Amino acid sequence: MEESSRPRPAFDGGLDRRRFLAAAGLTVAGTALTAVAGGPAQARAVRPRGGTAGPAVAAATGYRVPLDTVRHTRTWMAWPDNSGIWRTKLGGVQSNIALIAKTIATYEPVTMCANPASVAKARSMCGSAVTVIGDIPVDDCWMRDTGPVFRTDGAGGLDTVGLNFNGWGNHQNPHGNDALVAQRVAAYLGLPFTAAGLVAEGGAVETDAAGTLMATRSSIINANRNPGMSQAAIESALCAAFGATKVIWFPGIAGQDITDDHVDATSRFVGAGTATVQMPLASDTDAWSQDERQQYRTLTTSTSAEGTPFTVSRIQGPDYTLIRSTDPNFVGSYANYYLCNNAVISAQFGDTRADAAARAALARLFPGRTVEQLNIDYLGAGGGGIHCVTQQQPAG
Repeated sequence: MEESSRPRPAFDGGLDRRRFLAAAGLTVAGTALTAVAGGPAQARAVRPRGGTAGPAVAAATGYRVPLDTVRHTRTWMAWPDNSGIWRTKLGGVQSNIALIAKTIATYEPVTMCANPASVAKARSMCGSAVTVIGDIPVDDCWMRDTGPVFRTDGAGGLDTVGLNFNGWGNHQNPHGNDALVAQRVAAYLGLPFTAAGLVAEGGAVETDAAGTLMATRSSIINANRNPGMSQAAIESALCAAFGATKVIWFPGIAGQDITDDHVDATSRFVGAGTATVQMPLASDTDAWSQDERQQYRTLTTSTSAEGTPFTVSRIQGPDYTLIRSTDPNFVGSYANYYLCNNAVISAQFGDTRADAAARAALARLFPGRTVEQLNIDYLGAGGGGIHCVTQQQPAG
């Protein structure tokens, strides 16, 4: 998930994703947060919790994960209701989820998964434009990480891949319901579902839909997700799942947030051969800021799967002395935007100059789309953003 330019303390069982949601009823596993150096040379099947083992995914001929810019059938979201996870933040986070859902619903259909006991409240807060269903139980709201990865074949075909969610390396428990969301959404839609040959999350991977992926080693090449797997095996499994041929790796930051540094709040693909990176203030020198600069340097010196250099733009991050939130672990990511039909849904944080600059940058990147900027401070204080809580279902 996210990263930002504000200095971050190491996790210590705090009440947000940056410092791990380890409140009453949750546990932090003692898994080593180290990169995997060895292991088998081939991808392996992973058994989804409560499901059946699938073969290591071989992308069906012509199937790949499309860009976010393609037309969507709907957006999938999940309704948080666990006070053991969110405690005093729950009401505020629910209000942010409802705001995001209602905003997206003005552009495309939204389906919200809620636990049966919370369906009525979710419907009341989200309004009639959002479809709330009680058929797919959830533990939390991070549909980007728990939902299925949809693939298209360019000829009307649609299938799904599950990334075998394991609570971000078993950092958050419970996650038993969330581990089954991907395959349950696929079943609800009547779509083919296959378990990928590795453990990862949707926010950990970006695709240009032309053969290139980008991700952080700290999140995916990590013993808490993929013990015993080599980088080559992980790359093979990722490429098979997403319909790609090349992975650009950033070092990332392990052990400082629940996701071990997801890519989707710093670096995003805009199109084939085109990317954007959120950058810190020049005066910021913390690990997250250095990570942002490293990602920018890597992208500007890399080539795509097609062998062409990338065109890389920048989105200036906020000044944390000027934002509304005073939470020391607040995540202020403009780059964690979500694309829906005819719009870009992004955040604003109260640094009026940076907010305006981010709006202008997104308008340049996605001409013809309306840029909506939302106050999602409760979600930001919980370590998340708009892309993290949404999952697009592309038209076939």
